[in-house]
Amino acid sequence: MSLELNNEQQLLKQSVERFVERDYSFDQRKKMLANTTSFNRDIWHGFAELGWLGAGLPEHAGGYGGGPIEQAIICAGLGHAMVLEPFVSTAVIGAHALQLADDKELGAKLLPALVEGQLTMALGYAEAGGRYDLNHVATRASALGNGYTINGTKVAVMDAPSADKLIISARIDGDTRDESGIGLFLIDATAGGLTQQPFRNMDGTSAASLHLQDTPAQLLVGAIDGLQVLEQLVERGIAARCAQAAGAMNHAYEQTLKYVKMREQFGVAIGSFQVIQHRLVDMLIAVRECQAMVLMVANDVSASDTLTRARGASSAKAFVGKRARSVAQEIVQLHGGVGMTEELAIGHFFRYLTQFCSMFGSSAHHMHRYTALCIPTSD
Repeated sequence: MSLELNNEQQLLKQSVERFVERDYSFDQRKKMLANTTSFNRDIWHGFAELGWLGAGLPEHAGGYGGGPIEQAIICAGLGHAMVLEPFVSTAVIGAHALQLADDKELGAKLLPALVEGQLTMALGYAEAGGRYDLNHVATRASALGNGYTINGTKVAVMDAPSADKLIISARIDGDTRDESGIGLFLIDATAGGLTQQPFRNMDGTSAASLHLQDTPAQLLVGAIDGLQVLEQLVERGIAARCAQAAGAMNHAYEQTLKYVKMREQFGVAIGSFQVIQHRLVDMLIAVRECQAMVLMVANDVSASDTLTRARGASSAKAFVGKRARSVAQEIVQLHGGVGMTEELAIGHFFRYLTQFCSMFGSSAHHMHRYTALCIPTSD
């Protein structure tokens, strides 16, 4: 596959870079963090006007004919600015879930609102004791009339406080760790029986734990394909988050490079010390490797083959996660104590990249998963 962007993709990349430079500075981000709201609605509508919310959707779904690569380009730019808006939860995961819905009319009804910036979404799948196993589902769905009611708890649901609708995994039948019997359901954020306990993650993004008691829900994907679709949603989320991490790593490296050129010790810039230069080169190599990996995984998660998607997502999360942690530690060490202050962006990049390392599974988890996927099963 080619790791070069075509002309249209280059223009998209430049558009995102101009936007974050002009309208999403670090000082603007700090003001948003000081606000009690989860994100800026005006900026979100700006994303819609620029066509970003539909950039990864095919034209028949109301989008602009792109896919995971276009979403990766946008996410890399958004990672550069450490945006707080729920782009991955809504425009990547939510949009793909609506495309894969059993009820095609439901998907066709909601997708235009999503593309226009009128609908935000969040995916709730993680439960206490489940680690990173998607089939660990104790939350139960019970049929009621033409719909369902949901009972259970979901933890650490990214962007839930800002979501208009929630996608929830719940068990229609079977035991907690069975791989069959899992469905995906759509719930209004204002539905009865739904209680949220919101909190801020270490990187400033919003999340919540959800408690559902007889909460009314619509069936989005039935038990036959529920787990397989959930896996696809997480794989798309991993690809997008890896792109955000690569964008953050690149900008953090650039800021660190500028700092060592001006920070003096013993009368000379510390960037002139050979040991510092070696560390900067190692960081740059890590950034470039991750940028290439982002394009590779964007290609993998759009494949029709289940194994290709799974291997691609796990290899990327393990690969980028390891380098993100290394770069996060290096940028702080090279800045010294000032790197951990709130006034400087470096400390925020450290937390942003550290938070990424645990999203959708740690590097160690995905390394083990990738290894298992590569070992042939015996008949």
